[in-house]
Amino acid sequence: MPHSVWIAPVTVQFPHQDRRTVAGPFDAMTCLTDRWPNMSGLKFLRARMACRAALDDRLTADDAREDFVAAVTEAGGFAH
Repeated sequence: MPHSVWIAPVTVQFPHQDRRTVAGPFDAMTCLTDRWPNMSGLKFLRARMACRAALDDRLTADDAREDFVAAVTEAGGFAH
């Protein structure tokens, strides 16, 4: 099963970490699981649920993108 991708990838930068390009919900789940500076917060939890839902075709990939970008900001990072 192919993974969905976002229309516009998100470049993520957290303090003291390399910049990373996130192309879709699968990449976002990897980032949320492996590279997240603070695994707490409402927007973090919402982004994880949204990315899982997008991977299961219960939510559009671009809706999950919005939640992911909000979680980056909540965690003190920059998304563009």
